[in-house]
Amino acid sequence: MAHVKRGVTKRARHRKILKLAKGYRGRAGTCYRVAINRVEHGLQYAYRDRRTKKREFRALWIQRINAAAREHGLVYSQFMNGLNKAGVTLDRKVLADIAVHDAAMFKSLAEQANKALQA
Repeated sequence: MAHVKRGVTKRARHRKILKLAKGYRGRAGTCYRVAINRVEHGLQYAYRDRRTKKREFRALWIQRINAAAREHGLVYSQFMNGLNKAGVTLDRKVLADIAVHDAAMFKSLAEQANKALQA
């Protein structure tokens, strides 16, 4: 069997891990054996938190919409129900942005929702 020198592939594998570990504290950023564990954990957290991020943003949008709706005498569920009955199809991300940046527009949406609830 032929003799295989593995220096190049080994160095490439180490460099790949150490590149991912760049910026880590202490030996986790410089020592290969420690870096492997830190990088694997980091990738697990990244995978998990890509899903968690979606939940957290939706919750944030709902809180912002609820706060703005309460200023106009409605709670979140009534506001959303009124918008659905009025036929307004804006998602929560857009509604939260309107609540933060355009108070006059949100007031008109709240009035529309209130009118649809009364009818």
